[in-house]
Amino acid sequence: MRLPFVVCLSLIVPLSHAEPEDVDWLDLLTAEDLDAMLAMPEIGHDGGEGDSTFYTPGGLKQLPNLPAVMYSTRTVAALDEQALSLVGYPVPLEREAGSPLRRFLLLPYPGACNHLPPPPPNQIVLVSYPAGIAVDDPYVPLRVSGTLKIQAQGDAAYTLDADSVGAVEEIEL
Repeated sequence: MRLPFVVCLSLIVPLSHAEPEDVDWLDLLTAEDLDAMLAMPEIGHDGGEGDSTFYTPGGLKQLPNLPAVMYSTRTVAALDEQALSLVGYPVPLEREAGSPLRRFLLLPYPGACNHLPPPPPNQIVLVSYPAGIAVDDPYVPLRVSGTLKIQAQGDAAYTLDADSVGAVEEIEL
């Protein structure tokens, strides 16, 4: 039995508007970096906000003498220009108090700018979201959906043009 062209087209069109694929932070690592990350010793949560490099010129930078994987800029080519959804924690950029968040770094864990070393560049995503979102607490994770690009900018190895950004409910985690 042959289906009319219109019926076939109606089956294809919904696929093009499917939800973006959920991606885990480990998916942003090359196989080599994933192996190195898994073999790495634990990084301590020592020191307070005043001990961090966040407030010094250059800001979000790695401390010296960490394993090489913590400086990696290697990216996963298959993710370039892909529509995806990623959950992470925001670090605001170019923001005035009380204004919506439009440009921010998305990180795999909270506190990276104050208490923990930042992740490697291939675990930092620079997000642009022109619509903006009100974010009062950087410890509330965000789900960011849009097009990921391999494009080094500042401390990030990836950029993401967001179509939607929203707070994640605990149940989703």
